[in-house]
Amino acid sequence: MAKTKQFTIAVDNQPGAVATIARTLGDAKVNILSLLGTSQGTGGTVQLIVEDPRRAKKALDAARISYQETPAESYDLSNKPGALAQCLNQLAAKGVNLSSIHATAAKGGKKAVVVYTAEAAAKAAIATA
Repeated sequence: MAKTKQFTIAVDNQPGAVATIARTLGDAKVNILSLLGTSQGTGGTVQLIVEDPRRAKKALDAARISYQETPAESYDLSNKPGALAQCLNQLAAKGVNLSSIHATAAKGGKKAVVVYTAEAAAKAAIATA
């Protein structure tokens, strides 16, 4: 488990919207570790985890890209059936209500990574400790 920051950015649902964010961070030498984008109608949301949140904030501010910063948890899991369910059951048993979640694993890889935000960051910290 690692504490991190999740950046949530509202975007227009149009070609290049996510590319602009990626280019801004890339030009600032900020490595994107995780990204989730969704759209609905004319708008969308991009949620991302970066290697250096401080540098990301500076780059996004300089580019006048508005964002919301939220405490998040990153958790490594075994890449096997049921691992995510077990992790989520532990959080639920502790009363942690998730606000957002995304997970990824490479096919054939040994580990998966889940990133989540919770209504009460303190509850999440206790639950995964």
